[in-house]
Amino acid sequence: MARYIDASCRLCRREKQKLFLKGTKCYTEKCPLEKRSFPPGQHGQNRRQKISEYGIQLREKQKVKRSYGLLEAQFRNYFERALKQSGRTGETLVKTLERRFDNVVYRMGLAPSRKSARQLILHRHFLINNGIVDIASYLLSPGDVIQVREKSKKLELIHSSMKRVKDTAMLPWLNLDKATMTGTFLQIPERADVPLQANEQLIVELYSK
Repeated sequence: MARYIDASCRLCRREKQKLFLKGTKCYTEKCPLEKRSFPPGQHGQNRRQKISEYGIQLREKQKVKRSYGLLEAQFRNYFERALKQSGRTGETLVKTLERRFDNVVYRMGLAPSRKSARQLILHRHFLINNGIVDIASYLLSPGDVIQVREKSKKLELIHSSMKRVKDTAMLPWLNLDKATMTGTFLQIPERADVPLQANEQLIVELYSK
């Protein structure tokens, strides 16, 4: 399967916004965006050209796509799926992306980033409703229970990640019992509750052309 293998921090610099692709590094002064808040490349620091309407829409799409760690074909498939459902397409798109297994593991604090969450899922460190699921794109439904497998409960990566997330900071549609390393996907989130700084309507406009 194709995947992005270049430097993740370049993506944040290109979007001029933290996409939290490197886990704990993103929360420290070592984050490259803190030192170089301009686009990467030879002319990034001096780039002042006027951005067209299409360019603005494209950057918004790239921002969301890269935040969730998706490639273009994957992201387009999610959009087409959202387009067929009732309600506002942009909001449906975001709510669907939030249901991805790797995203939920990351949001619960069981992994420092979505990329790390995908690796942990691939190596079968988690259960969903007592069954092994090793597909990062699996969409969770309300009431689904995620557990860290017994043999994986000593992984330092998971423990250090859980320390980063305070109990009071847990998102309203998720629940995590740190003692048992068990979390519950309570409900599909409302767009207003999703901590994603993006205007998904611009993505709808881009794909509608």
